[in-house]
Amino acid sequence: MGRPELTVETVPNPSTPLGAGLSPVPNRFTGASMHPEKGQFDQSFIVGALDDFISWGQSYSLWPFPFATACCGIEYMAVSASDFDIARFGAERPSFSPRQADMILVLGTITYKMAPVLRNIYEQLADPRYVVSVGACASSGGMFHTYAVLQGIDRILPVDVYVPGCPPRPEAILEAVMQLQKKLRSQTVEERRAEIREKLAIIEEKNRPIVVE
Repeated sequence: MGRPELTVETVPNPSTPLGAGLSPVPNRFTGASMHPEKGQFDQSFIVGALDDFISWGQSYSLWPFPFATACCGIEYMAVSASDFDIARFGAERPSFSPRQADMILVLGTITYKMAPVLRNIYEQLADPRYVVSVGACASSGGMFHTYAVLQGIDRILPVDVYVPGCPPRPEAILEAVMQLQKKLRSQTVEERRAEIREKLAIIEEKNRPIVVE
């Protein structure tokens, strides 16, 4: 079978619309026309906003920073294993460098002595950054209602998703990732920044010392 001959024509007038008067150019391999027929690709393309596409990509490329201090860390290990497979949601790459992560998972009890370290790690995460409070201890101090334990990391961090349980099941952590994905896809960058500013202002107000005159 010989190669099909190519038809080459030029546009006679620069004011003529591009492609006007040109014959369909056959594909060099199949001989078929390279100009699609009407309706040929109706089922092959998805049209949408660029921001939606970027948000969808970000939601399936979360890089977690596991800050594990207690038994909730064991549940996170199970989530990363094959039985539960967090890789299905694009979050299988744990990073132990905050500059290479954008989602921090706080897994376990946080003491007041540890709180400044946790806040420092959060501020080094890549922006936009997200916080997941895993388990009762991280969310409210749990059973440790003592002078040394922080009664909820939302006193120092803007938490996005809370995971109940002591410890929570691996399925609950996967549910938290899915909820975070849904939130990420529904927010613009400016909406996210406004939310963080509001939460940080509330944290600052909560931590303001009480002055008795």
